[in-house]
Amino acid sequence: MYLSRVEINFDNHRRIRDLTHLGAYHNWVEQSFPEEIEQHIRNRHLWRIDELNHKKYLLVLSESKPNLEKLEFYGVPGTAMTKRYDTMVEGLNVGETYQFRLTANPSYKESKTGIVHQPRAMEFHQQWLLQRADKLGFEILRDASGNYAFEIVTKEEPYLIKNNKKFRLSKTTYQGYLKITNLEKFKKTLMQGFGREKAFGMGLMTIMPA
Repeated sequence: MYLSRVEINFDNHRRIRDLTHLGAYHNWVEQSFPEEIEQHIRNRHLWRIDELNHKKYLLVLSESKPNLEKLEFYGVPGTAMTKRYDTMVEGLNVGETYQFRLTANPSYKESKTGIVHQPRAMEFHQQWLLQRADKLGFEILRDASGNYAFEIVTKEEPYLIKNNKKFRLSKTTYQGYLKITNLEKFKKTLMQGFGREKAFGMGLMTIMPA
């Protein structure tokens, strides 16, 4: 697995105007793997948009290396980079603590109707993550006051255009501290993502030493 990143070039107005909705970003990611397109391979690529020091980056997790020239199509020249990701994942251990960042689609499906709901309430977005942590192989740490050590960094409703129809998706970015409780489940969480709308910038969790 490889984790790649490129700074998005918002100064290139001619190109960046194409990125009007999540489907356009998805297409950018897919076009960054021309060999897979040629071979008619449909691998899943997890991705998300991160903001750091007032700059925005496209982050991509994939089984194979992307073509860095293609990855820079909407990016700042010379900023595309990639590194091995599975090596880091294989070095994890139960009980270790990490700072995490996650962009996800907090939602639920009615069992009877199959209708997917995306509640806007902040409490739902907080509980959505807390209720799923154990099944995903981790627990959210608590601070000295006993409060859960995580926060919602951004909460948005970007557009997705699909089959000529426009939809709004709930998109929430979380950041905080966790402890690994089940190694196999946690590895799967990192490598495969979780939640809905993975193809459209949701579900990718990354970690760094706490």
